[in-house]
Amino acid sequence: MSEAGTKTGAAPGVALPILTAMVVGSMVGAGVFSLPRNFAQATGVLGAVVAWTIAGLGMLMLAFVFQTLAVRKPDLNAGVYAYAKAGFGQYPGFFSAFGYWASACVGNVTYWVLIKSTLGLIVPAFGEGATIVAVAVSTVGVWTFHFMILRGVREAARINQIVTVAKLLPILLFIVIVAVALRGEVFGANLWGGAGLSAGALFDQIQATMLVTVFVFLGVEGASVYSRYARARADVGRATVLGFLAVLALFASVTILSYGVLPKDKLAGLRQPSMGGVLESVMGAWGAGLIGVGLIVSVLGAYLAWTLMAAEVLFVAAKDADMPAFLARENRRDAPVTALVLTSALITAVLFVTLFSDDAFTFTLELTSALSLIPYLLAAGYALRLALTGETYDTEPRGRGKDLAVAALATFYTAFLIVAAGPKFLLLSCIIYAPGTILFVLTRRERGMRVFSPAELVLFVVVVVGAVLAIVGLIAGWLTI
Repeated sequence: MSEAGTKTGAAPGVALPILTAMVVGSMVGAGVFSLPRNFAQATGVLGAVVAWTIAGLGMLMLAFVFQTLAVRKPDLNAGVYAYAKAGFGQYPGFFSAFGYWASACVGNVTYWVLIKSTLGLIVPAFGEGATIVAVAVSTVGVWTFHFMILRGVREAARINQIVTVAKLLPILLFIVIVAVALRGEVFGANLWGGAGLSAGALFDQIQATMLVTVFVFLGVEGASVYSRYARARADVGRATVLGFLAVLALFASVTILSYGVLPKDKLAGLRQPSMGGVLESVMGAWGAGLIGVGLIVSVLGAYLAWTLMAAEVLFVAAKDADMPAFLARENRRDAPVTALVLTSALITAVLFVTLFSDDAFTFTLELTSALSLIPYLLAAGYALRLALTGETYDTEPRGRGKDLAVAALATFYTAFLIVAAGPKFLLLSCIIYAPGTILFVLTRRERGMRVFSPAELVLFVVVVVGAVLAIVGLIAGWLTI
């Protein structure tokens, strides 16, 4: 699949509104509907405000990083993966591509879990989204979307733009209704999130929300991933920032306004999607139904966007000879066939893993966030390296100081998130990364090159050791899913 407009008779590039809709569509999915409960389980109003401020600033710095890299490195497509490879070498670049792809696939499982949990109110056999019946029906859905996307990437992108508009309506209606129904005494009682709140306790509360905020902001790089389709290169950065700011306002409003409707302990005990429970307490059963319909539309739209992005990363990596050549195959509609097959296959496999999870939604949410952190860290680190070394600034020196500060903050923020995530999900991530290295080995052999450099071999050994520890931990019971 060549860059937009380079083939004779090719369709024109994607315009700014569609790119922005893809960013918003990528981020507004299952996460927003789970925010009231997830935040109430961790903190009160004060902690939520501080958490969104930290997450907003940190992710805004990351959005600016993608904006800067899109302009200064216009030859690098597929965003996250391409930046990691250019900055840190072949194997870390592979890790970024594979980890980002795996994160997208696991994230898509959360969508199916939440859809079936929502429908479980009507169809008890679906339970909370991880029963045998729920997994079987979800698997049919996975492959239905698979064949729809095979009809063409640009057609699927335009469908996503329509879905993005449709799914925002119930969320905006929720914000208006809850804002009108807000009770000052309830909001005040939820202010501190616990008795005798200290600075240390507040920090712990905020830290407990970090993986949730990462999950809901996944997709901030969506326009960068689709950069090769953009009508104008500058639109990639504009779409990233515009989409991010819109979604930040949406997420913060849903979270904070909910504290004015129900006491914190009741918010924390709501069934997911907890936005439905909040609206039900105000408007009755139809409120939960409205959110349920909005969630299904929203999640299916986000699923479409993330499946597109996941396949695109594998496809571009294969075109750049950083994944096996078979992943670069396309059909007559320019859809990356084998990359889509591998994507749908991993989603299906993780769906079956949820049968053994105590809390399938929370497990897949946190694993998705953990898998995304290494690719984000490498992208931020690459932007920091460019600013420090002055690469690309010799002909366009303006803004180097600002870019250095932004990249440093983004790098610090993503490193902090890795620490906040703790060792559990890093170890579980190794179970995915270690066997995934088979694709790297195949790629290097196809090119007749040495598989690992000494430093890369050390990194591979570390990942294998982490995978072994994780498997032992799962068997022994000190790691759980």
